[in-house]
Amino acid sequence: MVPTVASDELVRAFLSAWERRDTDFILAHLADDAVYHAMPLHPIAGKAELASWVESFANVPPGRLEIHHQVAAGGVVMNERTDRITIGGTPVTLLTCAVFEVEDGRITAWREYFDLAGLRTAMRGRRAPV
Repeated sequence: MVPTVASDELVRAFLSAWERRDTDFILAHLADDAVYHAMPLHPIAGKAELASWVESFANVPPGRLEIHHQVAAGGVVMNERTDRITIGGTPVTLLTCAVFEVEDGRITAWREYFDLAGLRTAMRGRRAPV
């Protein structure tokens, strides 16, 4: 069984790495067969696809992922956050709930639930895959 504290700390560090665009840390803590699924969108599966997706954020300004509540039980971590990011030069605020599954110090599954309405409004008039 995965220690609860280790899982909690890993997810906090992982989200902090996203804030500062630390691609090396992010990829080092994703399992080879990890899956990211933003529920309104298509899942991204496997390290190669995830690496390409993570690297696509290299030139995106750092964001702020503010955790309001986080709970962990063994290898499962759930949080409620406000993500403040910039997409195509437009500030976007996403109210997000996420579930992470952790095994052997790496994230194997990451599911996020958010409303696309704010994102679509910000992207109106822009060409973006949303």
